[in-house]
Amino acid sequence: MRFEPKPMISVAAIRMQQFGVQFYQASLTASDIDKLVRFEVLSYIDQAGGVRGGRKGPQSKINWDLLERRIASSEKAYQRQIIRKKIEELVLYYEQCRQARDLPSIPGAVIISADEKLSFDPIEPGSVLGRLKVPEREGVLRAIDGQHRLLALHADIDRFGDELFTVPAIIFDRLPEDHVVQMFVTINAKHTRLNASHLVTLSGRQLYRDEALAAAHDVVRALNDREESPLHGDIKLLGVGKGRVAQAPLAQELKKLFANDEVLGGARKAEAFREDAKRFFVNYFKQIANIFEPAWNGRKYSIKSAAALRAFIRVAPDVVEKIDQQHADRADARAIGRVISPWGRRIGSLRFETDGAWKRQGTSVDGFSKELRLALQYPEGAVV
Repeated sequence: MRFEPKPMISVAAIRMQQFGVQFYQASLTASDIDKLVRFEVLSYIDQAGGVRGGRKGPQSKINWDLLERRIASSEKAYQRQIIRKKIEELVLYYEQCRQARDLPSIPGAVIISADEKLSFDPIEPGSVLGRLKVPEREGVLRAIDGQHRLLALHADIDRFGDELFTVPAIIFDRLPEDHVVQMFVTINAKHTRLNASHLVTLSGRQLYRDEALAAAHDVVRALNDREESPLHGDIKLLGVGKGRVAQAPLAQELKKLFANDEVLGGARKAEAFREDAKRFFVNYFKQIANIFEPAWNGRKYSIKSAAALRAFIRVAPDVVEKIDQQHADRADARAIGRVISPWGRRIGSLRFETDGAWKRQGTSVDGFSKELRLALQYPEGAVV
């Protein structure tokens, strides 16, 4: 009888050892996670499926029917029920990270146990660096810690396209069942969490040492907190709150703006602008909301998407320059309105229809910024 070796997946890894226990720190791709990891919860007779909370309907971005088929349940499992709201928040956070491109969405290692024997090939004798070989079998790995993060990854993976995405993982080789449960309980019982309201009350200057980033977060807080702001309550600050507008893309775009004195007319004018930036941007977005009122208050528009809001911020120096030419107060709402009024004629609300012009033109931050600048430069639509 001929023996056929099992197909294996080879991943980069570090062999670790603590108190006689050997395990591995490895790098798994999103597709590896999707293929190898199985998800399971402790079954409850009165709560089928092991999933609770959150939305399950047309408004959800997650295909819950497909996702729930990936979640097994048994009396021998140890994981708690899956919380829909937590998955939805993680998927939203992954999308924010993908758009902003300034933070990894899963920077911390998930903890995984392998059901079958693993093998490790060091790069040289005695080295802790090498290649870990994992049997290529669906469900050969199961999560001890990080199941919600990995389920959210599974739910969002189709949006990643061909982009490389790797997940740090701690992998144990056939850890005894009682040890798995003990580790799970210890990890989840000892977490220390900051209060959500405490996070939100921190200002940018308390959290960030970088002056440009601190100023950026001051503006973001003003846009979210001030009642006269058209983005009042719409921004999800530090991942907390009910807002749907991503904080990170706004903060990073503002940081670039505040770090470049030249685009704001030199060091002296830039300093003056930073001091009055909160008033300027609140009034600026008030005028944008007025000009594009159908899109701003409509449901099927992308005017509050990361790309659109970043583009509006990116052309703010052009708006400021036009206001300076009129010898007006840079933060004056009427002056801002006069300068950007051509956008209503040249661009219009229909430009933001999600399934219309916005999608057809494959709108990017750079591309839309150019449209805004051209409308400012040629308010009557002159041919260039």
